[in-house]
Amino acid sequence: MADPRLVDPGLWIESVTDTDFPPGRPALFLDRDGTINIDTFYPSDPAAAILRPEIVPVIAAANRRGMPVVVATNQSGIGRGYFGWPEFTAFNERLRSLLRLQGAEVDMILACAYHEAGQGVLRVEAHPMRKPNAGMLLDAAQRLRADLARSIMVGDKPDDLEAGRRAGLSRLFLVGEGDAEGRAAAEIRAVGGVSP
Repeated sequence: MADPRLVDPGLWIESVTDTDFPPGRPALFLDRDGTINIDTFYPSDPAAAILRPEIVPVIAAANRRGMPVVVATNQSGIGRGYFGWPEFTAFNERLRSLLRLQGAEVDMILACAYHEAGQGVLRVEAHPMRKPNAGMLLDAAQRLRADLARSIMVGDKPDDLEAGRRAGLSRLFLVGEGDAEGRAAAEIRAVGGVSP
């Protein structure tokens, strides 16, 4: 039986909480590798998962404000055949477990395995879901009925921020650029129309 989270061979969409967010909420969009966890070059071993401590308060602040937290991650390691969706799932479960231990939770995970160097059907150049394209953010926003104009993007690569720009976000934070996480948390606290 096919996994319903695997929308097509190279696209994963998973709601990981049962929270029904009211329409019009801003969302917190996060890259995964290098933003939530330390990037260990195509990470796939759950035992090697290490959270970046700076991001935990950002996720927890969004949780407290009632903002959906969305992970939007390119996964060319799957496209290139280095590992598969089961390893991706196990790694995500480990990250979510580590986050929960610190009082933080993500609500949705989207992943795009399409890549110009992918194998077979996963070999696609500039797939609309692959960042810097905005497809994953737009899809998540539609499912969550989120307000993109007030949403926030945190990533560790220019492609993450470019995806945010293309989706209509103006609050974009690059990990390693000043206190990106602190500024993102301040934006979450300041964003209007969300109950504390």
